[in-house]
Amino acid sequence: MATIPTLFLSDRDVGSLHSWTDAVAALRAAYAAPIGAHMVPPRSMARGDGVWLRGLSAISPNGGHMGSKLIAASPRARCASYLVSLFDQETMALAALIDGNQITAIRTAATAAMAVDALAPAGPLRVAVIGAGFEARSQLLALQAVRPIASAAVYSPTSASRQRYADEFRQRYGIAIVAAETPQQALDSADVVLCAARSRDESPVLLGAWLQPGMTVVSIGSTLPEQREVDVDVIRRAALIVADMADEVAHDTGDMLAATAEGVGFGGKLHALADVIAQRSPVRRAPGDIVLYKSVGSALQDVVTAEMLLRRARTAGVGTILQATIEPVRK
Repeated sequence: MATIPTLFLSDRDVGSLHSWTDAVAALRAAYAAPIGAHMVPPRSMARGDGVWLRGLSAISPNGGHMGSKLIAASPRARCASYLVSLFDQETMALAALIDGNQITAIRTAATAAMAVDALAPAGPLRVAVIGAGFEARSQLLALQAVRPIASAAVYSPTSASRQRYADEFRQRYGIAIVAAETPQQALDSADVVLCAARSRDESPVLLGAWLQPGMTVVSIGSTLPEQREVDVDVIRRAALIVADMADEVAHDTGDMLAATAEGVGFGGKLHALADVIAQRSPVRRAPGDIVLYKSVGSALQDVVTAEMLLRRARTAGVGTILQATIEPVRK
């Protein structure tokens, strides 16, 4: 059997191939398909002295590949590398090696946009953004690809950052957006809250006291036990909590661990995103319900997004064919 050449996609290649519409469509199809827990096992984390290596693996339900993402990080040096590998499910050939830096932001934002589209009331959205960095930018870009944005407001503790964010989205994308001087001002009259920020000391940046009935909240910034993004009142006030990886969200994120420590139960209102997309779980029981989507990221999202990029790369002739590759062996 002839070995399929391995295609390498650089960070620049990923940027040129990316499509929010295609990413959301691929993820929606994957989450609507039957997904067994054995297809997306829990992530693993190896820790050293000031460094860690996280591994995530998954089998795509309908794209023909299985793969993994490795993240090597040094919080002390503020440096990280991301690698996504894709293997063909029929031949076991290594189909692609992809720089995963942008994939992480793409799949996080595209999955959140898909979740908001399912959870928020129909129609144009009034959006509050907490954070003005790379992830916060991706969140709003992905959301505008699936829903009209009626208005938006952004808050960052750094005045220049929030103003720069607002100027870009107003001038480049035509969104009616303002820079808010406080997070409460940003949340005023919002339907959807995109929270993509953490404080230096890991104190929550979004408080439940600020939320209004009917809001849909997205929290993507707390993925480890030591991290915090929303306070316990957000967990308490949410009538429905939707998670991309329910068990990991419940037991491995600082926000949920803090809620558990304070005796705030959430087990009865925690549902898997796959069940919501496949319409096996409720979306919103009453118009005034506050709904929280909480994400830790999933290898399913990485693999499905990487498959989308690989398809587009082959069509466009983008990428570098490696001169040598992994040869599948008979066992």
